[in-house]
Parts: sequence; structure tokens; C-alpha cells
Amino acid sequence: MIVLGVDPGSVRTGWGVVRRAGPRVEGIDAGVIRAPEKAALHVRLQHIHEGLCEVIEQHRPAAMAVEDVFSKHAASALKLGQARGVVLLAGAHAQLDVASYPPAVVKRSIAGKGAAPKDQLARIVGAMLGLPALPPADATDALAIAITHVNASRILAAATKR
Repeated sequence: MIVLGVDPGSVRTGWGVVRRAGPRVEGIDAGVIRAPEKAALHVRLQHIHEGLCEVIEQHRPAAMAVEDVFSKHAASALKLGQARGVVLLAGAHAQLDVASYPPAVVKRSIAGKGAAPKDQLARIVGAMLGLPALPPADATDALAIAITHVNASRILAAATKR
């Protein structure tokens, strides 16, 4: 099963692709879609959507896992929500199974605690996937989201077999 994890942002949207190979999770690819920072929001959203559609076309995932919006500031939350919307649209357009996870659930799934610092999360993701070097932080977050979905899917599959 190939899963695309996405960490939405209005300027930087991280993405990471993993594959479940038996009991293991393998990292396939990761990156960051960088929208022009000074561009109008609608132009940045178009850039994010087009970039994500290219990633989906290239890797052909079966599922997409997206991080829920979290921001203490209303204006930031609104922009993140709009970026997340174009991410969800790309997944729907490609007819992917789409799941959503709050940041604390992703951190707990990977690091064992919901308040784990980003650098700790990145090191654990790198170790889990055997990465020789860590990708940018947004891409590492996206890989963590994809791993969380693979693990959640594995748990659900095991529960339904009982």
C-alpha cells in the first residue's frame, strides 16, 4: 500500500510517500511544494494544487493522509484551511482514500507523546525509514503523517479480521 502524507501550508506544503512492505514501512520520496511567498493567496493555492497533482500522478498512491489545521491565530488558520482544501481537492480528484489526523495524534503515533518537539519527530522518522539524511522539516512532517496512516490502517485491518 502506497500512502501520500501531506502537511499543508499556504507557502510550503510538505509531502511524503511511503509504502507498507509487510510489517515494515519504506520511504519512497519526499519534498516540499514551495509557492511564491509574495504571490496572492489564490496564486499560491493554484501552485500547491498543481504541485500535489504532479506528485499524485508520479507516485500513484492508494491513500492520502492530511494533517488537520492547527493555529492559534484566526488569520493563519484560515489560510491553512484554504491550503488544506486544495490538498483535499487534489486527493478527491484522484479518487484517493483520504484520512485526516490532528498534529498531536501524529506526534503520539511516531514519538509516543503528543507534545514531541519537531526535531525529535524528524529524527525518529529518519530512523524508522532508514533515511541517510533528513528531508526539510515540512517533508519530514508529511512522512510522519503517512506513517501514522499506515499504522492506523494496519490496526484497523487487524481489528476487522477478529
